[in-house]
Amino acid sequence: MSSQVAGLLQLIALIAALALAYRPLGDYMARVYSSEKNYRPEKWIYKAIGANPAAEMRWPAYLRGVLAFSAVSVLFLYLMQRVQGSLPGSLGFSSIDPDQAFNTAASFVANTNWQSYYGEQAMGHVVQTGGLAVQNFLSAAVGMAVAVALVRGFARSRTGELGNFWADLVRGTVRILIPISVIGAIVLVACGAIQNFSGIHQVGQFTGGTQEWNGGAVASQEVIKELGTNGGGYFNANSSHPFENPNPLSNLFEIFLILLIPFSLTRTFGRMVGSLKQGYAILGAMAVIWIGFTALMMWAEFAHRGPAFEIAGGAMEGKETRFGIAGSSIFAVATTLTSTGAVNSFHSSYTGFGGGITMLGMQLGEIAPGGVGSGLYGMLIMAIIAVFIAGLMVGRTPEYLGKKIGTRQIKLAACYILVTPALVLGFTAVAMALPTPADSMTNSGAHGFSEILYAYTSGANNNGSAFAGLNADTQWFNTTIGIAMLLGRFLPMVFVLALAGSLAEQRPVPETAGTLRTDKPLYAGLLVGTILIITGLTYFPALALGPLAEGLAS
Repeated sequence: MSSQVAGLLQLIALIAALALAYRPLGDYMARVYSSEKNYRPEKWIYKAIGANPAAEMRWPAYLRGVLAFSAVSVLFLYLMQRVQGSLPGSLGFSSIDPDQAFNTAASFVANTNWQSYYGEQAMGHVVQTGGLAVQNFLSAAVGMAVAVALVRGFARSRTGELGNFWADLVRGTVRILIPISVIGAIVLVACGAIQNFSGIHQVGQFTGGTQEWNGGAVASQEVIKELGTNGGGYFNANSSHPFENPNPLSNLFEIFLILLIPFSLTRTFGRMVGSLKQGYAILGAMAVIWIGFTALMMWAEFAHRGPAFEIAGGAMEGKETRFGIAGSSIFAVATTLTSTGAVNSFHSSYTGFGGGITMLGMQLGEIAPGGVGSGLYGMLIMAIIAVFIAGLMVGRTPEYLGKKIGTRQIKLAACYILVTPALVLGFTAVAMALPTPADSMTNSGAHGFSEILYAYTSGANNNGSAFAGLNADTQWFNTTIGIAMLLGRFLPMVFVLALAGSLAEQRPVPETAGTLRTDKPLYAGLLVGTILIITGLTYFPALALGPLAEGLAS
């Protein structure tokens, strides 16, 4: 069987698995966020934090909950790293330096999981499991809560109330993320991933000395790293490490976990707004972009250019032979079209066009299907933009799901889509203009520029993957990427929740013969075109200086 056929079969199996899970999981999540019942463990949590889950919140109160909880999380994780040397189970590792501790705390709380350190050489068991893994759950639950708040904004009328942040946070964690993670961890252990709290071991005898490995609760952290679209690896090699991702079966399962909740949330959206067809339209737009990017990536990496490529069957540099080109390409697209950032191969070693595809996937805003929660609310923002454009074409006031898209709504949507490009392009320009940041580049020319462009694209879009080769463990990159991650995560949430509040206050507009049908394939096509055109116009000049120039020169 050829590698191309094997890749196609993997893709078909993945689509089939996602299709089987789509309806039951999507409906279950809709019931979770619509339920008025609180389970006993949830009541204990509410009592401990002093929250009333039945109290409805308007968007400013909801936002204050998001920001206050996230700020406390950053502080807690920062302090854990700063005192690591005094904690039990630290494996003898010293405390983390202030700039790197800030970067890591911002990274994991912002659901980015950018890592400028070697996981197995810096973080002990307590920080890994009690700090980083906990934030993998909580940051994902925050994103899902904000998405559900926006959905309620469409579903409700003549009220500014969007639900209760603390209830949404707890339910998303306790009822969705933890149960799936328990099952997923068992599957990964069965596939060969490790799960222990062993210390550091010397392995084998090699020329020049022995090699050291430490164990850890890897399978449990790996599953929520993928399920919550987090991406931070227990080991520096991330999902290319055999302890995290042992074989092709575990690789396909991890891709499934990455895409599971973001795709299923479209069903949740359709169920909560009372129109499953609306959810299918959003799903269709996401699926078209995801499948198109996957096909382009496989073409770029399988293309034979010269004897070396022909002998290897494609571009095998930087890829694990366990997964091959197909398994690596599908993973790379899944992880950059979502906010996951986990890698089972090194994107810097991809062909020029292949590396550009990973970058463009993040620059789309990671909405196909996007991160857990953030993908859905990002796609709904683009849906509003597409409706607005369609309204301008026919001279009609735009409407979406019975809500008028007026001046306030389009300003908030425009602010949302401008935040990350401003952060990415602004920080990249400054880093290239200053002499010190450029010293961190391993490569020169177009590829060196791509390293820095990729770093800020990954940080501001809360992805977390890296174009390996850039030494990001410097005060400049730790600080600026940390700032980009926090602003790229929480500024868009401000606009999303403000938009949700303004929509919830509206009176529904009756559908007429002139109303744009947003549940039809024509609108889904308009939505895909809007996404690609807006992104292309924004990032094309920067991409032309980096991956496109490299690809055309090869």
